[in-house]
Amino acid sequence: MLFIARLMLSFGVLCASSSSTLRAQAPGAPSAGTGPAATTEPDDPAPIPATIFPHSDRSRFLIVGQTNIIFQAHAPFHSPYDGDNSLQARGEYKTSLLGTLYLGAELIRNPRFSTEFLLDFESSGGRGVSQALGLAGFTNLDVVRNPSLGSKPYIARIQLHQTIGLGGSLRESDRTPFSLTTQVPTRRFDLRFGKMSLPDVLDLNSIGTDSHLQFLNWTIDNNGAWDYAADTRGYTYAGVVEYDDRSFSARYALALMPTVANGVDVDWNIRRARGENVELELRRGLLGPLLRSDHKGAVRLLGFVNHANMGVYRTANQNFERGLTATPVITDHAPATTVKYGVGLNFEQELTSNLRAFGRFGWNEGQHESYAYTEVDQTIAIGADYAMRRYNRPLDKGGLTLVSNAIKRDHQQYLKLGGEGFLLGDGTLHYAREDIVEAYYNLHAWRGVFYSLDEQIVTHPGYNQDRGPVMVESVRMHVDF
Repeated sequence: MLFIARLMLSFGVLCASSSSTLRAQAPGAPSAGTGPAATTEPDDPAPIPATIFPHSDRSRFLIVGQTNIIFQAHAPFHSPYDGDNSLQARGEYKTSLLGTLYLGAELIRNPRFSTEFLLDFESSGGRGVSQALGLAGFTNLDVVRNPSLGSKPYIARIQLHQTIGLGGSLRESDRTPFSLTTQVPTRRFDLRFGKMSLPDVLDLNSIGTDSHLQFLNWTIDNNGAWDYAADTRGYTYAGVVEYDDRSFSARYALALMPTVANGVDVDWNIRRARGENVELELRRGLLGPLLRSDHKGAVRLLGFVNHANMGVYRTANQNFERGLTATPVITDHAPATTVKYGVGLNFEQELTSNLRAFGRFGWNEGQHESYAYTEVDQTIAIGADYAMRRYNRPLDKGGLTLVSNAIKRDHQQYLKLGGEGFLLGDGTLHYAREDIVEAYYNLHAWRGVFYSLDEQIVTHPGYNQDRGPVMVESVRMHVDF
């Protein structure tokens, strides 16, 4: 962590002499800038610097960084029993630290045919409550689910980003760590190859995507039923092809799956293991036809198919009932490629100049083991955020969301019989949906410094009626350098 901080401070000083500022991601904007374009209200005051150091949007190079520190705690809660993978019922507190250094270079600067090289270093330290176990909708997206990996810096992303214009006019584009060019063709192909996180480019939502400035729960910032290809840190090697037009986009991603559930290593044999994802995005206000409103909105439909060495919950249950195993063990099967598939839907809609609503729905077939993201077979979320412009706090924002997660019957029975997944396992199960309410307020303190208060109430943690509810309080400090 200290290594990352020193690098960011050193590079920040070098960039501070620049006369113009980087068009930084605004609180609530999609991390990759592919959603509805951010707008500036006509009566907005002069822009407030959203980074510690100024950065040029004319330079061929990009050097920026961020640090996210989250203190999280919960009081003791009702729990007549627990297991190895349970959220601990005793009161506990933990702190996580995440630092990222984003580097980028425009190799070809022609806006109609631009080529960029992106390289990110990351350090993830600290811990999550209960070592990030016991919740399908875990309360801190920054936490790495394998604490034994430590905080040694690693390469999070390394990729080539190619834009191929297909004609039409150029439009302005915000510079972000994932896209350096400030002008893009209205009609274009956007290609990415290398190491990345699939939520960098898929399932984006400008209200519920960014755990650094928005919600913290990982089934709010991502679709919990989307078991997207990733190692335990959330990254994989992938190729993404995207077509963008004025009002819609289409994306396809082929990615490497981990060798084992929640594993550190990925399987390089794509004939044996791979994740295939397709997404259609329509950037159009949902209220326009009803209210003759020009408020912006978007709808995104996502589908995925995973091929990997995944176990089958029903088979694990049957092997236990036949006396072949002491408890159901989802990983106790002959190596074989199986298929898991699912769909997701997310939307966002401006209601007023300050109020926005969003929602997600996700479903997967649930017969095969949860393998890469979390133990959710079906999810639904609805929420909103509110910007404090009218109170002269243009970068302050508050949000409120309800998410409800579920698993299928075979998955329920597996946990009831004492089976363990890579996140859940109380030893038995009295099933109910895992319902979570999260609220936050994000305060802009100075330049790129933000502080947040966050509250999450989890009913039936780990889908268990016998345990909980539990309230998880968080304090977050975020710094954009």
